[in-house]
Amino acid sequence: MPLPPLPRILLTQDPHAELSSPAFLRVQRVMLRASFPDGEQSEPFSYDIVERERLDAVVIAAHFRDAKGIRHVYLRSSVRPPVALRSRVASPLPERDDLGNLWELPAGLVEVDERSPEGLLLCAARELQEELGFEVDPRALAPLGPSSFPAPGMVGERHFFFHVPVDPSRRAAPTEDGSVLERKATIAALPLDEALALARSGLLEDEKTELALRRLAELDS
Repeated sequence: MPLPPLPRILLTQDPHAELSSPAFLRVQRVMLRASFPDGEQSEPFSYDIVERERLDAVVIAAHFRDAKGIRHVYLRSSVRPPVALRSRVASPLPERDDLGNLWELPAGLVEVDERSPEGLLLCAARELQEELGFEVDPRALAPLGPSSFPAPGMVGERHFFFHVPVDPSRRAAPTEDGSVLERKATIAALPLDEALALARSGLLEDEKTELALRRLAELDS
């Protein structure tokens, strides 16, 4: 069951548009000194850290079994500006024509008032409805392994992983969050084994998605 083609959403920079909102990310330059176990201290050095108010994110694997008992999982297309605008000249290998358009599991940022175990479930349920169109009881969501740091060299963001069984017949239109980057996404369900094969072949490039898919497969082992 091949995935449908990714929607070819192209991003271009508009030099004439004015910035209309505060910066989403902040870069803090700090001076650090390392203290080693043997008592030695390093010389001071500078380090740049990316910060944002909503620091962490949830990742949700929504899945179901077909009539043959084969587990399927839902993926959603997404366009990521940092990838789409990545310099092709700087890349050591040729990039695909659809650079920046990725297949991902639904995910989203944890709001400030959701910084609790219960809040994470509410956040995951909201993102599932916004991005896939499933309305689920937050209590139906189960952890999918421990949280992890996706890019610890520059940001302290944690990813919190959840999974939930869903009924495909109950999927409605995604409510989305109103942002441009959530418009006109393609949603697809495919067997979990096939999704993992796409990850191994390099056609599914989002790391958090591959990690969650592998953890989901472990539930059957």
